[in-house]
Amino acid sequence: MSGGAVAEGLRAALRREGLDSVEGAFAYDGGEDLRKPGLGRRRRTRLRVAEPGGPTHVLYLKRYGAQPVGTALRRWAEHGRRRSPARIEYENIQAARAAGVATMEAVCCGEEPCVLGARRSYLIVTAVPGDALERCFEGFLRRHEEDGAAAAVTKRLAQLVRELHDAGYVHRDLYASHVFLDEAGGRPRLYLIDLARMFSPRWRRFRWYVKDLAQLKYSMPPGWVAAFWQTFLAEYLPGVGPRGRRAVDEAVDRKVASIRRRAERRQARSRGTTR
Repeated sequence: MSGGAVAEGLRAALRREGLDSVEGAFAYDGGEDLRKPGLGRRRRTRLRVAEPGGPTHVLYLKRYGAQPVGTALRRWAEHGRRRSPARIEYENIQAARAAGVATMEAVCCGEEPCVLGARRSYLIVTAVPGDALERCFEGFLRRHEEDGAAAAVTKRLAQLVRELHDAGYVHRDLYASHVFLDEAGGRPRLYLIDLARMFSPRWRRFRWYVKDLAQLKYSMPPGWVAAFWQTFLAEYLPGVGPRGRRAVDEAVDRKVASIRRRAERRQARSRGTTR
């Protein structure tokens, strides 16, 4: 097991649960499994771990089964060296936090070595507070129609994305489901989650940035897009004039249209298979 600056009490709690090794992580049968389509060889579990005589932590355990050779080779090509998917996400979280991006904390990870990267691997991360914009943001907008909070959160959202992109990284799954809003204490905060596919593109970075922006625009409430998208762009592109923002916006809209067409084709295929 490897990890960063994790309290010894939490390390002891993980050892007690057998979560300090690959074997123990894959044998663990506690917590609540979080199932959704498309997980494939992955398994996600929410668990609570209490430090001896200390606080209880809400954690997420991600377990990755053995990778096919083709997948391992593709990861190698993307990231420049052989690493397991758990190790990639662990290092992505560390890199995002170093860039100032508000996200979860990587508690620990482990992997089984093999010729092309790793067989099984696992990662444990902390929970972030709040709820996904996908679920909570329409209600937030309704509650704050008149007080300016929506504009403030929009600017913070743009700053969050800019921090990631300015550090040279892209998320690749930057949907509203992966940005959390925490309203505790009357001071809304945003957190970015699910950094498994984050990477630093070696070329065509503008294309990747546009893809991130398009995923976000496509998945956000239409009312927010109509009222606040231009506010978002102005904050995301400080110092860029109207012509430059318009060029970015047009590129984003072309990508949004492409995402929408793919989603419609998937829905059509799904309807066809359920008849």
